[in-house]
Amino acid sequence: MVRATTLVFAFVLSMAGPAVAQPPSPQASASLAVAEREGREWTEYKNIQDGFTVVFPGQPKVAATTWTSEFDYTLPARVYRAERGPERYSLTVVDYSPIELQALVRVKKCAPGAEPCLGSELSGPSYWRHDVRGALIYATSKFLERNAKVTRYHWVHQDLVEGHQLQLTNADQSRTFAFVGMHEMRLYILEGTVPKGHPEPGLFQQSMGWVDKDGNGIRYQSIYANQFYGLKQMPPPSRGGGGRGAVGGAPQGQGGGGGRRGGGAGTSQP
Repeated sequence: MVRATTLVFAFVLSMAGPAVAQPPSPQASASLAVAEREGREWTEYKNIQDGFTVVFPGQPKVAATTWTSEFDYTLPARVYRAERGPERYSLTVVDYSPIELQALVRVKKCAPGAEPCLGSELSGPSYWRHDVRGALIYATSKFLERNAKVTRYHWVHQDLVEGHQLQLTNADQSRTFAFVGMHEMRLYILEGTVPKGHPEPGLFQQSMGWVDKDGNGIRYQSIYANQFYGLKQMPPPSRGGGGRGAVGGAPQGQGGGGGRRGGGAGTSQP
């Protein structure tokens, strides 16, 4: 059973360590100010099993599901959801580690001359690597296919892990803020949606952090790109101290440990 400890987010920020790389964006700061005025509480949720820490408005509910990748592999996933009145927040975590074994099985059944069966590193038995390399773009494309106007789309990093960040205005005039990242062969799809007139969910969008198997916060010394490091084509960047979820008493999930914000937002907006 997971244990939740709810903290006023302003208090969490006041306890942050000294390794803050960048201040929150103006949108995130505005969201925080509104949250403080309304007395709204947030939960610094850490999950060791899926390797992340993120700020949720309350303890999220967890559901197992599957994700169909660009090349039609079926991968295990979990969705973490929380609500705040009409506001909706979710994080989908997709485990890409089974894809290599699935690819080897597929190659054995491949029709003669088919592209996934030819060559080595760039196709054939390693064709699945292209699916991993394109996972960020593929997941982001799902947002672009929605009945919504994209008002911002750019490259970012969260605690030095690269990703894509989007802002959308939906058909009903609600706003969706999203972050798509990939770390150690897991795809993370974070999105917060609020009705028209509500504070933008920038605080949630920019709160993503990473933890190791012992629950320690991860803070790289240079940009982490899964297409190189997750595929083990080179050693990952060295790590420094801190990172979100470094130490402390945040709520736990799926075997998680305590956490405290100790890193920067990892992104900035004009």
